[in-house]
Amino acid sequence: MKRPVRIAVTGAAGSISHSLLFRIAAGEMVGRDQPVILQLIEVPRAMEPLRGIAMELEDCAFPLLHSISMHDRFEDGVVGAHYVLLIGARPRGPGMERSELITANAPVFAGQGRAINEFANRDVKVLVVGNPANTNALIASRNAPDLSPAQFTALTRLDHNRTRGILANHTGANPRGIRRISVWGNHSSTQFPDLGHATIYGEPALAQVDEHWYREQFIRKIQRRGAAIIEARGHSSAASAAQAILNHMYDWINGTPENDWVSMGIVSDGSYGIEKGIFYSFPVRCDYGRYQIVQGLEISDFARDRMRETERELLEEMQTVAELLPEDTEASHRNLSVCLRSGITLYDDGISLPEQYLQTDRVL
Repeated sequence: MKRPVRIAVTGAAGSISHSLLFRIAAGEMVGRDQPVILQLIEVPRAMEPLRGIAMELEDCAFPLLHSISMHDRFEDGVVGAHYVLLIGARPRGPGMERSELITANAPVFAGQGRAINEFANRDVKVLVVGNPANTNALIASRNAPDLSPAQFTALTRLDHNRTRGILANHTGANPRGIRRISVWGNHSSTQFPDLGHATIYGEPALAQVDEHWYREQFIRKIQRRGAAIIEARGHSSAASAAQAILNHMYDWINGTPENDWVSMGIVSDGSYGIEKGIFYSFPVRCDYGRYQIVQGLEISDFARDRMRETERELLEEMQTVAELLPEDTEASHRNLSVCLRSGITLYDDGISLPEQYLQTDRVL
């Protein structure tokens, strides 16, 4: 049996984690043959509910669950972690502006980035879920000077899955038959769910839907889906967010399906004219535990306008948190390229890699 990998999770007693942790323990995130150690992190007042979740995990007798540890200090919880899921964040309250939410969460993610830099495994993969996810990922990454920017990502897979699911329902197709969806930009109401290159059973998606419906209804529905769920059930997305986290991490670790791609929030390398250094959702393919932006896609004027709109929002958010972005990490976020054994130029920052960097069976 493989040696276990360590997975650190913040907000571990929250509703997303309650839908997520049992499926990680069952092997749905890393693989069905990979033992895991769960390092669960919460604020002190939530430690007792967290203990109850740990008891339930134990009671499930998962063969792949090597052990569980619980922590009320982030620094302790990320020691040696191979994967870090930053789910916990202050939610947006009634009447709170997005800029106020950014200001409230920004210092937390700066501290988490520094702790990951100091205590996590050198090959750590970090997924930021807590909103505003793109800018929080930027803050964490910029505060981890010894790690590659490519080791940090933001969750836009939920938007990707919503796009596929709603399109499938509208057309009567099985979601499995829908490919090459792209979600560009910010995980916010400015995101752009793009069907310009999508296919349904191998045929262009836009030829199978009404153009007015796509431009005037579908895009808005995806952009506002999270708010609609809160309005309907009184709580934010939990199970669907957990599913998206599993999908994002599984594909990042194990590779994307052939003839398809997924959407991930990553540091822009300037592709498609997007400003370098911001965390922006691109269509990507994954292999060898790394990812590359899908290149050469034809972008219509309609799509370009929406891509720029969400880019502007991210640039404004970056200015809001500018004081938390150390100058000494700016260059690493604006110069990204490394060539792997496959001969494909993948997305990274040119840091020196250990000889065994393609090894998937990591050692504690």
